[in-house]
Amino acid sequence: MKYLAAIATGVLIMSTPAASAPQFYPRSTLNGQPLPFSSAVRVGDMLYLSGQMGFRDDGTLADGMEGQARQAFENIRAALKSANLGFGDVVHCTVMLADMKQWPDFNKVYLEYFKEPLPARSAFGANGLALGGLLEVECQAYAGNRP
Repeated sequence: MKYLAAIATGVLIMSTPAASAPQFYPRSTLNGQPLPFSSAVRVGDMLYLSGQMGFRDDGTLADGMEGQARQAFENIRAALKSANLGFGDVVHCTVMLADMKQWPDFNKVYLEYFKEPLPARSAFGANGLALGGLLEVECQAYAGNRP
């Protein structure tokens, strides 16, 4: 009987939306050139966003930590919007900073975009980020039953 219950449970789990195929969002671009990764991937109820940096649409980096942080969050906003989500749906972020001394400056901007309850978060210093950026932020969001 336990064996049948385990099989039935497995069938129920496999037939839920979480078991559906991943949905890939458009490839990320920089200055009109495609980058080698998707902007986001949805698996079941979770949306995994690729890391975002402080690049503007024209391919230039915003100025300074606060400028790059704001631009990174605007890029995150756009990725979330493409999945009909917003900052309130974000459950976790990973933050990479080129200089951990700028952590307070980053946090100031971070709190402009996230309100209570705040997502879980990790942050660490990195010895060099892609293309000379000062930070990179990746997030995961709960997509629930949204299309």
